[in-house]
Amino acid sequence: MKNQLKGFLWIGFGVSLLLALFLSPFASSSPDGLEKVAEHHGFAEKGERWTLWQYAPFRDYAIPGIENEKLATALAGLIGTAGIFMIAIGLGKVLRKTKSSRNI
Repeated sequence: MKNQLKGFLWIGFGVSLLLALFLSPFASSSPDGLEKVAEHHGFAEKGERWTLWQYAPFRDYAIPGIENEKLATALAGLIGTAGIFMIAIGLGKVLRKTKSSRNI
């Protein structure tokens, strides 16, 4: 059962990477709901002044320095998906160790 779950997770990871790589370049460039509300009510510029945002690694969902916009978006999606997956796996391992140490 444990090996089946690991296989399922790796298949899901692979499918997620493929979706991020091949579908993210076709995402809409229109503002999302929160951004649209901020523009409508006139406070969108307050978020743009937030200085920490300037240091974000993938501002506007693209890798800086890559001229091809679709490629930059696809790579940002790929790296972001892989990063979140690795964080989730790491948290799972830490929580499993914590749980098993309490049972001893």
